[in-house]
Amino acid sequence: MKRFPLVACLMLAGFLARAQATKAPAYPLITHNPYFSIWSFTDNLNESTTHHWTGKDQSLLGLIKVDGAVYRFMGKEPVEYKTVLAAADEKPYTCKYTEAEPSKDWASAKFEDSGWKTGTAPFSNDKQAAKTLWTGREIWVRRTFTLNDLNFNKLWLRLHHDDEAEVYINGKKVSEQGGANGDLQYFALNDAAISSLKKGENVLALHCTNTGGGAWLDAGLADELKPTGHAALELAKQTSVTLNATQTIYNFKCGKADLQVTFTSPLLMSDLNLLSRPVSYISYKVKSNDGAAHDIKVYFGASADIARNTPQQPVTTQQYTSGTLSVLKAGTVEQPVLQKKGDDLRIDWGYMYVAAPKSANVQQYVSTGKQAVDSFFSGGSKSTVKEGTNLVLNTVIPFGKVGKAAVAKFVELGYDDITPVQYFHTNLKPWWQNAQTKTIEQVLAKAAAEYPAVLQKCTAFNTSMYKDAQNAGGTPYAKLCVLAYRQSIAAHILVKSPQGEILFLSKENFSNGSINTVDVTYPSAPLFLLYNPKLMEGMLNGIFYFSETGKFAHDFAAHDLGTYPLANGQTYGEGMPVEESGNMLALTAAIVRANGNNPAYAKKHWKTLTTWTNYLAKEGLDPANQLCTDDFAGHLARNANLSAKAIVGVGCYAHLAGLLGQKDVAAKYNAMAKDMVSKWMKMADAGDHYSLVFDKKDTWSQKYNIIWDKILGLNLFPQSVYDREIKFYLTKQNQYGIPLDSRKTYTKSDWIIWTATLAKNRADFEALVNPVYKYAMETPTRVPLSDWHETTNGKQVGFQARSVVGGYYIKLLQQKWNGK
Repeated sequence: MKRFPLVACLMLAGFLARAQATKAPAYPLITHNPYFSIWSFTDNLNESTTHHWTGKDQSLLGLIKVDGAVYRFMGKEPVEYKTVLAAADEKPYTCKYTEAEPSKDWASAKFEDSGWKTGTAPFSNDKQAAKTLWTGREIWVRRTFTLNDLNFNKLWLRLHHDDEAEVYINGKKVSEQGGANGDLQYFALNDAAISSLKKGENVLALHCTNTGGGAWLDAGLADELKPTGHAALELAKQTSVTLNATQTIYNFKCGKADLQVTFTSPLLMSDLNLLSRPVSYISYKVKSNDGAAHDIKVYFGASADIARNTPQQPVTTQQYTSGTLSVLKAGTVEQPVLQKKGDDLRIDWGYMYVAAPKSANVQQYVSTGKQAVDSFFSGGSKSTVKEGTNLVLNTVIPFGKVGKAAVAKFVELGYDDITPVQYFHTNLKPWWQNAQTKTIEQVLAKAAAEYPAVLQKCTAFNTSMYKDAQNAGGTPYAKLCVLAYRQSIAAHILVKSPQGEILFLSKENFSNGSINTVDVTYPSAPLFLLYNPKLMEGMLNGIFYFSETGKFAHDFAAHDLGTYPLANGQTYGEGMPVEESGNMLALTAAIVRANGNNPAYAKKHWKTLTTWTNYLAKEGLDPANQLCTDDFAGHLARNANLSAKAIVGVGCYAHLAGLLGQKDVAAKYNAMAKDMVSKWMKMADAGDHYSLVFDKKDTWSQKYNIIWDKILGLNLFPQSVYDREIKFYLTKQNQYGIPLDSRKTYTKSDWIIWTATLAKNRADFEALVNPVYKYAMETPTRVPLSDWHETTNGKQVGFQARSVVGGYYIKLLQQKWNGK
């Protein structure tokens, strides 16, 4: 009888682990930081090539051989291209151009362009990146090239345009693209376009219009090569997929054997050394499913694309042993450390590593992409290449004869980014690099030695987190938390400042690429306040430093610290004074609360907090035409939700003053905040709700900013405000959630969860949250979870893979702090 509780607990833990999320818009496989982040964008792991979160191929390929029969269980062989006409990423090319509008026949092959200027691509207003500087509104480009062969398999246009572009071949328009695409992308050319090409001399003509901001124009042609094809290659049958906080687990039937593949990124925030360790485990467990013993081998192929930004960059590889590990290594020949900044970029410096215990008797070798699958079929494992543009790191894991008893082995995938970020013109080293741990080989060895213990810790955390979230908000809510966990953490890099302070710097993924954006930190905060408030401090420290050193000489908080990975000062073109000052005050108060109401962190920055509070007291109640975090919806004066943020910021300052023993200051600012609330209620009163814009009763918006009043117990807004808003929101729901405000039908899922947490009962909370879960399960946009979606059809509007989904944990935080 005494054993029963333990058995029951173990059974419950196993049930909870199995009951976690089984579907996602995209599935996290390797998740560490904005550059080391690999996903599957399809429900079946072997349905598509694996990708970096930006969507670019970063191929992980998995094959299993059972008694000679080969099955593919992970990824697909990436599409390969042959260059027909090189774009500037491969080699610079010259062409004719003009910025004065030419005659109508300018794109024809016979047009006389001798009067045009000669320039080298790419054309851009980026002085560092441009080969030819283009700062005007429009540009016309003509490129003459020669073709000797017109036999193509599938011809593609490679085009990088910013903004609108028209493309012609020998005078025939073959493509027209709006907006800006941020990179060289592939656009299929139809038969009519291809028929305009001829043997001998041809003209590729481009017209681009810069409608504002960045400018770029570059193009080329590529032929998609026919797949090699492996007639004997079969598809493994995926029987299940389960996601938990730190793992994605797949099960397959591979003929007469069953295979379980587990991707573990051990992002446990209680251990910063483990959290910062850039090593994921890929575990394989095999067993017979027919009672007989079978000879089994597993193949793992990792493309060198993981270590470069574009497929044209040459890489170099190395095969060696280190202590107890067999290791493969790859990185670009160029190694342009910190030479690129921006959003849709992958890392092209540092080195990727595939490591496995020598005791597993693995075979490791490097091959071209074409040779990779063939080598597993044939059993050939000799490294034939050390440098090239299409290389794969191959690892074959022998399991020998396997019967009904499962056999498990693992490999490690790691990345040494050497110098991850620059912070006010000082290059910083990775967090894991210290006096005891100096090399990535030491990190890989430690990860291998601690493999059983780390997996045990991950299992315990996965179970407890899910159970806590389920208790706080129900099963759909808990599953949303599972989807958010790794994505939110992996949108940051952990480093230490030259002053010795922790820095946990976010990247504003698929937005503008800013580093350490305050209004991205703000929504992500609940996750980190729950599990390690030191990480929360790491998100605020750089912003405080920016102001306190005089580098940001304003009486309000900065928007960002630069463009990832260069944190050298704000690069966003416009400030958000009320937004960011209110955010910083609320988050400082939240850190103090997470630290048991110890006000030391606030005391350290009291002068700055006072300056920001006084700005809010002056400008926050009735905000001018300022940007806020919902800037994608446009500027807005007299924003009631932004005003509420300012009020909460003043209230947080009063609360902190009280904790610091400054009773007079606390009383003064608390009275000020309550007076602001009284005025706010009158100005925003729209009968059955409070308006989006003061004195416009036909508008409405989610008032998610007042959640900190509730969670921190500031008691500024009366309960009637919460009740009225929640009742109104429930009348405005669409199939996939409540819109952000009355201007559009799109929404932000993080704000919905915050808004739902204002509800005083579980039923109303679930009524607001469950449509968000429905969106996550049904969205047709298969990318890492987007926080900006359309409530009518579930499609992504913008943004993906962002840290802000850490905001889903606000309900769990509220339950922990308020005990309800």
